[in-house]
Amino acid sequence: MELTIDEATELTIRALAPCGVSEAHARIVADHLIEAARCGHEFSSLPRILAIAEELRAKGAPGAIRVTREDGAFAHVDGGDNLAYVVSLIAIDKAIDICARTGIAVVTANNTWFSGRCAYYTERAARRGFVALHTTNTTARVAPFGGADRLMGTNPFSIAFPSEGDPIVIDIGTSAITWGDVVLARAKGEALPAGVAVDPSGSVTLDPQAALDGAFMPWGGPRGGALAIAIQLLGVLAGSQVAIKDTANFGLFFVVIDPARITDANEFRRQVAAMRRTIESNRPLPGKSRVRVPGDGSQGRRQHSANTIWLDDKVHARILALTQAA
Repeated sequence: MELTIDEATELTIRALAPCGVSEAHARIVADHLIEAARCGHEFSSLPRILAIAEELRAKGAPGAIRVTREDGAFAHVDGGDNLAYVVSLIAIDKAIDICARTGIAVVTANNTWFSGRCAYYTERAARRGFVALHTTNTTARVAPFGGADRLMGTNPFSIAFPSEGDPIVIDIGTSAITWGDVVLARAKGEALPAGVAVDPSGSVTLDPQAALDGAFMPWGGPRGGALAIAIQLLGVLAGSQVAIKDTANFGLFFVVIDPARITDANEFRRQVAAMRRTIESNRPLPGKSRVRVPGDGSQGRRQHSANTIWLDDKVHARILALTQAA
């Protein structure tokens, strides 16, 4: 079914209100989820409300979000066990503010969970003219390369570069499948692709619930598995731990850099734009129509999206049921 932006926002606020989420925080979540839908990422959009509500019902009331340390170019945010959709926005805006003054910022955050698309935050900084990098470790759902037991999170990584037009935004997960995709497949009664997860016995599975009970595989074999370890340790640096058993205490890591402190910022943006054009003009492989820059698919879908988003009917019914839980 189709929902207008206003209808989707209202649905999110009404669904999260019985879980104790303030309207201000719910609007931040809604903006993020709707943006994901407009970019074509169904798993990161409104279906995520179901998992958010499930976790909120299992938790007590959150505390305050506080900047507990700020020293020159460095700062740390205690999320108070609030949603990282909110905490991450506070953290990236703190990093942007510090970077505007010092030329570079390193901001970490912990005591938080569920941060959504990392690109949402790095693009926010890139549109201010900054280079931004963001990682987060998450609940242990992924086995190390060659292993069968969960140890690491899906551990996404994003980096964004300002350009003359839209920024170049790279956003990848380090697991063969995202947790959101598995939960969405379970909600829709669909099977998983082959080779992305194992059940508790270590056997490859197509069943979403068996994958949630077992482990996901790392993306990219040993290389993706190694990157996942690095992101896990950056989360530890941010105040998390080696393995997160519950949906709590993710470690968020942000670096924001002002190119003007290193080079001519306008010339750098021109070079980034030239890089985009060079990639796009590269000769495509046989069977491919063109070469695309990472992130351009999301940006293109967003630019051409109407004032509506699409939501699976079954998922809509389940979200609507949450609004009646009060």
